[in-house]
Order: sequence, then C-alpha cells, then structure tokens
Amino acid sequence: MNKTHSALAAAAIVGLVAGAAQAAETMAGKADAGAKEKCYGVAKAGQNDCAAGPGTSCAATSKVDYDGAAWKMVPKGTCVTIKTPKGMGSLTPRADPGKDQPSNS
Repeated sequence: MNKTHSALAAAAIVGLVAGAAQAAETMAGKADAGAKEKCYGVAKAGQNDCAAGPGTSCAATSKVDYDGAAWKMVPKGTCVTIKTPKGMGSLTPRADPGKDQPSNS
C-alpha cells in the first residue's frame, strides 16, 4: 500500500469511528430524553406542558402558579422532591394545589 492509500484508509477509519461515536451519543441523548415523567403542581403560570384543567386547551394555558391540575415534564424520579411555595410536586393531579401539603409560609 502506498502513502496515499494509507492516508485515505486512515482517514476513512477515523471518520467511521467518529460517526459511530456520534451515533452512540445521539442514542444516549434519546434515552435520557425518555427518562422523564409528568409532575403536577410545579409549573409557573403559562409554563405547564399540558393538562391545565377545565377551560384550557393544553400547554402554556395554566393561569396560576403551581396549579395542581397542570403538569410539567421533569427528570424521572425528581417530581415528588420538587418543593414549591404551594407544596411538593405530585405524580397525580391535585384539585387544590398545595391543600394537602404543609404550608411553607
């Protein structure tokens, strides 16, 4: 093999390795993106992802901060540890946000 062919072969190998690494990183990112859960009562007004109760259509429609009927996607396993002025996050909707939670004031 001459120098030109060796250089081309080396460049091709480097390209394949880089492509494989990028593909693996993309797959890992997709796996991380899937590790989320709906968390009720943690979104600020207008920043919910969906389910903001009667009279609303969906995302960004909550009218009050920490609405117990509105959810936001959060990293899986963190919802119930999120503390807001109206209580903790919940994996299920709450009719009255913070009512069943101790007050922080």
